[in-house]
Amino acid sequence: MKAALLSDRGVVKVSGEAARDFLNGLVTTDIGLIQPGLGRFGALLTPQGKIVVDFLITEAPSGHGGGFLIDCPRALAQTLADKLGFYKLRAKVAVENLSDSLGVLAAWDGDPAIKPDLTFADPRSEKLGWRILIPAELAPKAAHLIGAGLVDCAVYEAHRIACGAPRGGIDFMYGDAFPHETNMDRLHGVDFDKGCYVGQEVVSRMQHRGTARTRTVRLILEEAPPEAGVAIVAGDKPVGTMGSSASGMGLGLLRIDRAADALDAGVPLTAGGIAVRLAEPDDVRSAPKKTVA
Repeated sequence: MKAALLSDRGVVKVSGEAARDFLNGLVTTDIGLIQPGLGRFGALLTPQGKIVVDFLITEAPSGHGGGFLIDCPRALAQTLADKLGFYKLRAKVAVENLSDSLGVLAAWDGDPAIKPDLTFADPRSEKLGWRILIPAELAPKAAHLIGAGLVDCAVYEAHRIACGAPRGGIDFMYGDAFPHETNMDRLHGVDFDKGCYVGQEVVSRMQHRGTARTRTVRLILEEAPPEAGVAIVAGDKPVGTMGSSASGMGLGLLRIDRAADALDAGVPLTAGGIAVRLAEPDDVRSAPKKTVA
């Protein structure tokens, strides 16, 4: 089993008697299903349905003060805290950025020998493993406790990419991507039965009309990886944008109709002159899956 302290992740806490209902009316996932030891994947959206910040969220047990702990990009932790503060109005909730005192340890390739407090399975995919929210200085001790070897966060990045889990800021741009484009509907990040939240009408319309034309897909790289942001082309026709890459795998944001046309016509895809192949060609040929979180 491996574990890595993710230095790019921060933690925001939302507490108070109205915290559950407050969050449930804002984000894409059903906060009513969350309990200590159980996490969910979700996002706060703009009213136009685009991702402001995506995150994992769990409930803290009473011994840790209760409330909800949000595992989010550290660079956006204060932005998220400020956004939630803007929405709270007179709601009886408190919002705190705990990123200086709590870090995020990811563990994978097995199950923890024991589960420390604030441990939960990554809700996006079983392959992604576990998350443990702990002070950063306790990462070596926690890794030993769960029976994992502590590795560099770059090793986790390669694992994330191989699992097909997009990372905001490199695989898609915050404020510019819809949940379907980052596969949140396939990674259990959108609950289509929970009722209203910010941006819900746009997301529901894309789901029920099947109008998501852009998707994040896994790519196989035979050579040195192209830089993130490089255009992916079929011949001279742009079909998408290269995202993150590691260990011969990468992620790309593709127009699935154009990529499918290229496949059917036998036209190879390249990025910066480097050949790329779809790990799962059916990702661009099949209809969008209607997964309900």
